[in-house]
Parts: sequence; C-alpha cells; structure tokens
Amino acid sequence: MKRLIFAGSLLLASGTMSLADGLFWVVGNRATGKCNIVTSNPVINGDIWFGDGPYKSMADAKLARSTIRACPPVAPDEDKDKDEDSSD
Repeated sequence: MKRLIFAGSLLLASGTMSLADGLFWVVGNRATGKCNIVTSNPVINGDIWFGDGPYKSMADAKLARSTIRACPPVAPDEDKDKDEDSSD
C-alpha cells in the first residue's frame, strides 16, 4: 500500500511540473517602469515588484496586463515589435 501511495505522489508531482510549460506571467519591473510578460514563474524581489498569473496563452496575459492599473499602457507598435522578435 505504501508503494502505491508513493508511486501516486510521484506521478502527481511530475504532472504538476509539466503543467507549468507554456504558461505566462505578467511582472512589474521597477527598473524599466514597465510590465513584461514572461514564461517562467517570477521571483518577487529587487526590481520585480509584482507578478500576476499564470495565464494559459499570450493573449490572456496581454489582456491581463491591460487591466492592471500599475502597468503603463503599451503602444501597439511596441507590442508588435516584441511579438516579431520572439518569433525569430
């Protein structure tokens, strides 16, 4: 019975780690005064002063960034440039 519980907990732990792939977070960067979208769970310290997420898609993260009051508005051409850079 103990082996079955141990195997189940290992399976659950590995499943939750794989769920983190493909997720997005919105983070506030105090150094730049902007909010960035990142693909790893942010560590809140120093210049990173808040993190919000995770979101399942980039579109969801962009929508969330637009609704967070602490985030300055992003110009459409800046957002477009970032999308083009990330696809290279």
